[in-house]
Amino acid sequence: MESDPTTSEPEAAIGSVRPPEEQADPATPGDLASAVAKGLASPVRSVVASPRPVKGKAARRRLQLPPVSQAEAGDEEPVFAIAEDQEEAQPLPPLCASPMRGMWRSEKVALYCDQVLQGSKAEDADEAMSKYLSEKLRLKDKWLGVWKSNPELFFEKYEEASIPFVGILVEVTCKPRQNLSSCFKVTVSVAEPFSSNIANIPRDLVDEVLEELEYSAPLLEVYPVEGQDAHVHDIALALEVVRFFYDFLWRDWDDEEICENYTALIEERINLWCDIQDGTIPGPIAQRFRKTLEKYKNKRVELIEYQSNIKEDPSAAEAVECWKKYYEIVMLCGLLKMWEDLRLRVHGPFFPRILRRRKGKRDFGKTITHIVAKVMTTDMVKNLSSDTLLQQHDDLNLALDNCYSGDIVVIFPGEYQAANLALLTDDITIQGVGKREEIMITSEPSHDSFVVSKADNVKLMQLSLIQQGTVDGIVVVESGHLTLENCLLKCEGTGVCVLTGASLTITDSEITGAQGAGVELYPGSIAILEGNEIHHCNNLRTSDSSKSTLGGVNMKVLPAPKLKMTNNHIYNNNGYGVSILQPSEQFFIVAEAALNKGAASGDKKDDKILSKVMQTLNVEMNNNRIEANLKGDIRIVTG
Repeated sequence: MESDPTTSEPEAAIGSVRPPEEQADPATPGDLASAVAKGLASPVRSVVASPRPVKGKAARRRLQLPPVSQAEAGDEEPVFAIAEDQEEAQPLPPLCASPMRGMWRSEKVALYCDQVLQGSKAEDADEAMSKYLSEKLRLKDKWLGVWKSNPELFFEKYEEASIPFVGILVEVTCKPRQNLSSCFKVTVSVAEPFSSNIANIPRDLVDEVLEELEYSAPLLEVYPVEGQDAHVHDIALALEVVRFFYDFLWRDWDDEEICENYTALIEERINLWCDIQDGTIPGPIAQRFRKTLEKYKNKRVELIEYQSNIKEDPSAAEAVECWKKYYEIVMLCGLLKMWEDLRLRVHGPFFPRILRRRKGKRDFGKTITHIVAKVMTTDMVKNLSSDTLLQQHDDLNLALDNCYSGDIVVIFPGEYQAANLALLTDDITIQGVGKREEIMITSEPSHDSFVVSKADNVKLMQLSLIQQGTVDGIVVVESGHLTLENCLLKCEGTGVCVLTGASLTITDSEITGAQGAGVELYPGSIAILEGNEIHHCNNLRTSDSSKSTLGGVNMKVLPAPKLKMTNNHIYNNNGYGVSILQPSEQFFIVAEAALNKGAASGDKKDDKILSKVMQTLNVEMNNNRIEANLKGDIRIVTG
């Protein structure tokens, strides 16, 4: 189970389900610079809440020093004296327990993709969230909650680190809204007994602020408290769901770009968040993502504020400054999009290549056979020649650490882990003894990679590789050549990835469970697949898989990879058996009209097109069984 995000405080700007905002387009291309400076042409839309009315400054001046929280009050004298006729605020009651805290990753995906969004497009996400929240609010029109308000409403000077919010116990009155897309506001009044996280906050100041706000507060700033009926707990869950969506899943560019399968994108973001929370993505790298997201938000706000300060037609300098800020945002947006794509996240700029140097052969020119077992017996080595040099290890990681080029690692039945499998730089053979199901090598969830090779020739034989949480592909060939023979690969992340310039041979093996394709060939790579089973891949849990294309084998062309497939069985994949991703419809010399119809096997009139594409790609396929894949057997995808 993953820890829950909703314990973090909402941003001050988040005060309602995101309201629709108007944006005009510039009249002519010549006005573009001026329009960007005025905030008209930029795809970056305003998210800054409208300023609060500033009244009652005389009262607020009484609270210019750092306030005393309930946690700090103790026996110390409060910073501000409480008048004799002024009641002291009581501690806040506990909030409703977080229902999302105990949810598994798959449960979060089902909640957002199946129950709330229900296949909605990005531009309809606001309405879907509003509809979901409205239905829950009808359960009970009055309840108690803690209003976590912006401290700026109460204090002119304060230390943000010591007081992230001012909490007031309020009675909430929900009124039905006619327009689902309208901002959610609720009527609030101070509940008895007067309670706050600020021990010495004056009751009359709270009353004054509420009067200024016409006793109205943003719904998402109110948190239901414990001790109420089940309907209120349902409302608390609904509020959490909406807060989490806008805090962690929604991006400002979502409804400004075309996204055919928005629920799949939301699932990727849930997986990204869960990977960060459970440590699958290493802490330092996760921190880089958080900083990038925070920087994006700050730059966006900077641009909006700069635009709002331009009163008339912008000067040339102002227009240039707006463009600079805008393109900074575009670059940060691109980095964030890489994070949201599992395959880009794995092989993009965030994960370094193998940095270990190649050892080469030993100085005395001999090779060693490393026996990996708890105890070594004579039966284990009876088939080896008498001049074989042996080393025995009870730890696979230690065996790999002692390998030089030409060495052989022999693994006897058992369960193993080895971080050094992600650092294969020398030409070695790793071979299991016995049934492959009995030699189980599992990845460590806290590590980003499982098996990564950049050696000229590495062989893995008769093993079971079981991926547990690692983000990277179960096997990644960065360069050189890797052979998998009679291996079982149980994936949780992406499948086997062959990067540009690398080559792979897989024989008599089984690949299952990958979130992307079972085998993914990057441009300019080479793969030979013989006698394998590839099934139940592209195993993403979304409500709408109709546009999913990845499945058994995925090829990216430019330059074209080389693929030879013989006697493979590719079945039950949540996409196509084999998908060929081309950058444009003009890449292959094929009639554009025919390509638009799709070249899937089983469609006889497209067989000639498919045959020509395979000749162009240097794809050789003989005696393969490609069947029962959700979308079809073979597909040419333009991307």
